[in-house]
Order: sequence, then C-alpha cells, then structure tokens
Amino acid sequence: MSRPTTRVLTVLELLQTHGRMSGSELARRLEVDRRTVRRYILKLEELGIPITAERGRDGAYMLVAGFKLPPMMFTDDEVLALSVGLLAARGMGLSEAAPAVASAQAKLERVMPAPLKRRVRAVDESVTLDISGSRATLDNTALVALSAAAQQRQRVRLSYRAARDEDTEREFDTYGLVWRGGRWYAVGVCHLRQGLRTFRLDRVRAVQSLDMSFERPDGFDALAHVTLAVASLPRAHAVEVRLDTDLATARRAIFATLGVLEPMDGGGVRLLGQTEDLDWFARELSRLPFAFHVQQPEEMRAALEAQARRLLALARAT
Repeated sequence: MSRPTTRVLTVLELLQTHGRMSGSELARRLEVDRRTVRRYILKLEELGIPITAERGRDGAYMLVAGFKLPPMMFTDDEVLALSVGLLAARGMGLSEAAPAVASAQAKLERVMPAPLKRRVRAVDESVTLDISGSRATLDNTALVALSAAAQQRQRVRLSYRAARDEDTEREFDTYGLVWRGGRWYAVGVCHLRQGLRTFRLDRVRAVQSLDMSFERPDGFDALAHVTLAVASLPRAHAVEVRLDTDLATARRAIFATLGVLEPMDGGGVRLLGQTEDLDWFARELSRLPFAFHVQQPEEMRAALEAQARRLLALARAT
C-alpha cells in the first residue's frame, strides 16, 4: 500500500471484518509502526467513524457496536483494480463473460459516487488488454467447482474427455488453476495415474465433490508446473540445444513455451524442446543474443541454414 488514504481505509475494513484488533496486529498488517496506526485511528474518528480504543500497550481497537460501513467505499486504486479485473474477465474464455461483466459493472456503478463512476467508465472505454485468443469457451461450472475444491482442500471426482475423445473418471486433488496461452488448466494429483497431472478445463465434463480431504505442498507453483507440462508435451521433433550463457540470461531471452532450461556441468545451459514446426523453432533461435549449438535433430541445422539464407536474401534485396 502506497497512499496514506488507502491505509486509513484499510484500517476501517480490517476493523469491520475482524471486530477487534490490537494496535500491534494492525501495524503488522499495514507494515507500519504503532504510532502510525494511532494516527490512522484519529483520522477515522475525524471522518466520523466511531471507534473504541482500549488502554494499555496491548490495547485493541474496535468499531462501536452497531456501526456498519456503507455498502461500497472504494479508493482510486481499488476502482482501477476492479475495472481492469472486469476487462480481463471478458477475454479469459469464460462462458457468458460479457453479460456477467456488464451486470457486475452496472451494480457497482449504482452504489458509486459520480466521480468514481466516471473513472470506471473511463477505464472501460479507453483501456484494452491483449489477453484474448481463448481457443475454447469454458463452462464456468468447472472453474467454480475446482477453485472451491482447491481452496477447501477437498478431493473431487473428475469426468474428463482426453484429446482422442476418450472419456475417463478419476479422483483428483486440485492444487491450483492457471490461465495460460488462451486456456484454463487445473493442476494437482490424479489418483488414476498416481501422480501430478495437468488437465485442460475445457475438456472437463463434470466435477463431483467427495467427502475426502488432502494436503497441498507448501509453496507449490501451479504456473511453473503448467509451463513445464506444456513445454514437455511430446511432438513431432525433440530438440536439444546448448546455449552459451547462464541460466538467468537464458530465462530472460527465451519464452517459456520454447522448452525446458537446465544448467550444464562446466557452464552453459541446455534447452530441451518439442515442436511440430522446425522452421518456427529456427526463427526463435535466430533471435537469441548469445551463441548456441544444436545437439539434435540434424534437421534443426537445415532449418537454421534456410532461415539464414532467407535473412541474407532480405538484407541484399533492393
């Protein structure tokens, strides 16, 4: 939080939510000292918010019994977050996203003061997010059910249709959901295959909650797992390239979809990728700012030579 006004309103939201909070807890949440918390409390009282303060070093603050916040109070930053979030929802492959966004925005505008309403409309009319490209419309039911299962650590029974139109039933522990490359994915433990698996949500036919719980590993990175799973999918050509650079530089220069990066003994980085189109892979390699060496397949070298001839012809053209 960067603005004092935002922090003052956050104190109000915390007291409304928790009822009673100590000064030290408020200071920890806001990442400020206790003296600053007292200034925020005084500011709220100046605004007419009735607050009771307990005496003593460990005293707490609470709203006067019966006091309720108005239905909606937003800072400028919160309005921006809501507006951009509504814009993003339109392009994320959700069924009925457009009418849902319009309905949500209309409800928000009904309770907003005129200046905030104008800011919401300004964002909606002038900001464009390039997150379209969804290749399948997702039934919202699967996303809602699996996100709830992940939050509650509840196992589900998943009805799933694979790429070859094969229908399967499996028990599944949802660790997380990811939007990537125009599709939604669910990541977790599949008890049919006895291991971590990634499933496309547009292929989920049904989700049934089970009376069983699970524990998710601390720090599990669902996005990293999906990125690795997509990059490792078997395709027509397996490519291995040695990069003359360090791992951090390679990660900055290479799109995650190109392949998996591994540090090599003695220096350098190994790039392992899968592709249906060697010419596309050659174009991606040709833009790298450091040297590289193709290990396999031999056809990759031919594709690079063809790319070099094309660029040379373009450079010499009048």
